[in-house]
Amino acid sequence: MKTDPEIFIRANTSLIAPPHVPEIRLHLASEAHELWLKTEEELMEIGLPPPFWAFAWAGGQGLARYILDHPETVQNKRVFDFATGSGLVAIAAKMAGAAAVKAADIDPWAETAVLLNAVANGVSIDFDRADFVGQPVDADIVLAGDVFYDRVFADALVPWFERLASEGKEVLVGDPGRAYLPKERLEFCAIYQVPVTRALEDSEIKTTTIWRFRA
Repeated sequence: MKTDPEIFIRANTSLIAPPHVPEIRLHLASEAHELWLKTEEELMEIGLPPPFWAFAWAGGQGLARYILDHPETVQNKRVFDFATGSGLVAIAAKMAGAAAVKAADIDPWAETAVLLNAVANGVSIDFDRADFVGQPVDADIVLAGDVFYDRVFADALVPWFERLASEGKEVLVGDPGRAYLPKERLEFCAIYQVPVTRALEDSEIKTTTIWRFRA
């Protein structure tokens, strides 16, 4: 790793409350152009993968809002937050009374971002950098915000989520209308209008739905 993640994150983000989840503060890029619009060559030069952790994506904001509004969803349960990014959903779960929360992301920078964000919100979260897709998960409930943006990724996630649901785990996803969401396999839970930045999305408000995978 060419750049120290903690030093870089502290220098290039601000502690900001996402607009739809004002109870939580995260180290986020205050202007998307600073990080997200860097060229691939610039990112490689500093050893930085695409910084998904630096933004509060609509699916994650919606799912975090749902958890905080319905704390019984996670209270006293073991929670697994898949593709956690900034850790927003994991933090919301812990604040809502989860017994234990594991946040997972294959991006090594996400680990530093999640741990910094957890400290900023006074919660304790475990982090795992392993690739869990297709693997067993030791949890009562699985959370995933904004993961159906890529066809290949979605094709791997759908059978995995279905299997986890068939094992008795609740699988909840937050999605702002991504192209590869498998609606036919889902049950509606809630819907939100989530403010986002136009630098990342095609509008300033994304209609974000919370879904439950059918067992």
